[in-house]
Amino acid sequence: MLNALLRTTRAHTLALTAPLSAEDAQLQSMPDASPAKWHLAHTTWFFETLVLQPCLSGYEAFNEAWPRLFNSYYESLGPRHARPQRGLLSRPSLAEVMAYRAHVDAALADLLPQAPAEALALIELGCHHEQQHQELLLTDILHAFSCNPLLPAYDASPPPKARAPEPAWLQHPGGIVDIGHGGNGFAFDNESPRHQALLAPFEISNRLVTCGEFADFIASGGYREPLLWLSDGWAAVQAQGWQRPAYWLEGGRIFGLHGVQPRDPEAPVMQLSFYEACAFAEWAGARLPTEFEWEAACGLPGFSNAADQAWQWTRSSYAPYPGFKPAAGAVGEYNGKFMVGQQVLRGGSLATPPGHARPSYRNFFPPAARWQFSGLRLAR
Repeated sequence: MLNALLRTTRAHTLALTAPLSAEDAQLQSMPDASPAKWHLAHTTWFFETLVLQPCLSGYEAFNEAWPRLFNSYYESLGPRHARPQRGLLSRPSLAEVMAYRAHVDAALADLLPQAPAEALALIELGCHHEQQHQELLLTDILHAFSCNPLLPAYDASPPPKARAPEPAWLQHPGGIVDIGHGGNGFAFDNESPRHQALLAPFEISNRLVTCGEFADFIASGGYREPLLWLSDGWAAVQAQGWQRPAYWLEGGRIFGLHGVQPRDPEAPVMQLSFYEACAFAEWAGARLPTEFEWEAACGLPGFSNAADQAWQWTRSSYAPYPGFKPAAGAVGEYNGKFMVGQQVLRGGSLATPPGHARPSYRNFFPPAARWQFSGLRLAR
């Protein structure tokens, strides 16, 4: 089972980068994004550093100078190349990074039959870590392509046609609900411990807000009305000149993985910041759900697009659950130290690898982030 997960995960990353040229793979369009080449190398560094070096006797690092280049934020694992300058790493070449992946894959295959339980747990974590980077690889290359006047398509095939269900409010009685991972299968540490939360009765939309509905918000002056916005959100609108979602174009067009397309009014609106989601909810006479409401409601009959279109902003700040303690060692840096100044998103997106999301999954980004496949679902 784990062997299959490892092979399919590593192969899927290569499949995602197959449409990219070496020049594409080098692009870094902003400090928050990373080049595709870096994603290929970093996910490999994770396995080499946290699994192979401590667990496989006789393992020889592919290149002793590379950990500094491909360590992301693990302070306990040594110095790191500055994140905003990852696009300057023209060396090693893409071909050398691919050789690095093959070297590590071969060593993992040697380790698996004899791996102790601790190594198996780290390999599983490494697979889910790489799946997170698969989505980031797509969001980052999409942002890079959006900076090109040619607006090239990552995937030249036509996008699927959206069909939004008729809007409806789903009722939840509230009460004491169990929140967090139930203990079966993999989960990240930020999904635990499972605990109880008290919810007031609430209603939640059966579907995501659509592009057509968001266009009505824009047409009504939503980006010009300060009373709809949180203070920091209005400051961002003014400073950044926001007038529409990140990849909306003039003439009813939109830019995405399939290049420039006519904007589909029934498709979920995406590439929204938390601030834009909150402003729309205020305009619509509703609000964003808390992450606990979302988790409690996602199993209701009629709850659509839970994890296959857009991550859904919640009104919950990213904070530890009661009793949360980071793991010992370097893996303890994975989530806990980021639990401040960010908002939780729930669900999953069209770029989330199949099988990666689950009801207890907690994604998180700063409130101004708008280059992810992030949308919203209303509650009241």
